[in-house]
Amino acid sequence: MMVDVQKMEQFAENLAAQEEVQGRSLFADARRRFFKNKAAVVSLIVLCCVFAFSMFGHMIAVWPNDEMDWGILGQIAELGAPSIENGHYFGVDELGRDLFARVVQGTQISLMVGIVGALIAVIVGTLYGAIAGYTGGKVDNVMMRIVDILQSIPYMFVLILLLVVFGRSIFMLFVGIGLISWLDMSRIARGQTLTLKNKEFVEAAMATGVKPLTIILRHIVPNLLGVVVVYSTLLVPQMILTESFISFLGLGVQEPNTSWGALIAEGAGTMQYGTLWQLAFPMFFFIISLFSFFFIGDGLRDALDPKDQ
Repeated sequence: MMVDVQKMEQFAENLAAQEEVQGRSLFADARRRFFKNKAAVVSLIVLCCVFAFSMFGHMIAVWPNDEMDWGILGQIAELGAPSIENGHYFGVDELGRDLFARVVQGTQISLMVGIVGALIAVIVGTLYGAIAGYTGGKVDNVMMRIVDILQSIPYMFVLILLLVVFGRSIFMLFVGIGLISWLDMSRIARGQTLTLKNKEFVEAAMATGVKPLTIILRHIVPNLLGVVVVYSTLLVPQMILTESFISFLGLGVQEPNTSWGALIAEGAGTMQYGTLWQLAFPMFFFIISLFSFFFIGDGLRDALDPKDQ
């Protein structure tokens, strides 16, 4: 009798384990693996805090980002340090403007440029690479030669030239960054498509007369999402770095708007006067955001790696 009870318990445990394995989807398994990565989880929390700071920081700011505090203007080094009493939580810049409000605005613009630029690059690059890889032949050769020609053009030179000729604006930053940033994504998407188009589900769709564009959108692109998501998390910090470098050179967003690069440039220029807070606070948000994106990208890559499933 005891043996029968033990067998029944073992059978129930095996059945429960089998149901658990069968009931777990690929997404659920990837999510479980991602949340086991402590660095990725901490980075996700930090990034959520940065997003919350950019969205709701202006609600707790005492001063507008473009208003000067005439009471401490001319005595920035002595009276402009971070202080809760006068409402300047991060201190003031060299013009007496509240640095907390300006860091909030700079975080909004830098994240917007990074995310929107990466989104444009991912959408254009994925569709372009998927079409080239699925079509093949002469069309593929022509499309990829266009990519080679565009990649041979100095990217930063084109971006600076556009900003100088057409004026400094956020729109021109989007145009300049999105103009060439999709090229690497198109190569990645093409390589993955060359492998996917020989799979059974694609051949079955072709045999039933499904149109090529429908196959690309319904069968190829959804199977590229794992690679696309990982690459996009690594592309966002690249976009932020590019925007920050351009703003550091003085070719980025115009006053009264600002960004992390512009704030860092202003802080570096006044550091010799003892106003280290002007450099420390924007640099802090810049660094933790970049590291968070990198760690999240590593966590997603490990979670979505088919070799580890």
